[in-house]
Amino acid sequence: MPWLCAEYESSLAGYAYASRWRERSAYRFVVESTIYLAPAFIGRGIGKVLYGALLEQLRASGIHTVIGVIALPNPASVTLHEKLGFTKVAHFNEVGYKFNQWVDVEYWQRIL
Repeated sequence: MPWLCAEYESSLAGYAYASRWRERSAYRFVVESTIYLAPAFIGRGIGKVLYGALLEQLRASGIHTVIGVIALPNPASVTLHEKLGFTKVAHFNEVGYKFNQWVDVEYWQRIL
């Protein structure tokens, strides 16, 4: 699975990668995507370019469906997924634990 990094003026601005969504053979054309941007680089368009490049590599490799998982609240990530054609397909209450608290998580899907 691809791992991509974005560099800006010799600094790591962010990364994006894909991993298997489920182990069973029926899901071999489905991946979960992850993107992270350093806070200083949010809102500069780097995320859209980086995630777009990941989606293109996944499409070229025969992946059919990409699932983005967003721990809430994260309005920047929701906006990025919307801009890249993802659709919200699920909302789970208190399934993630970050920063010493339970957080809701959304699944966003894009068919390539």
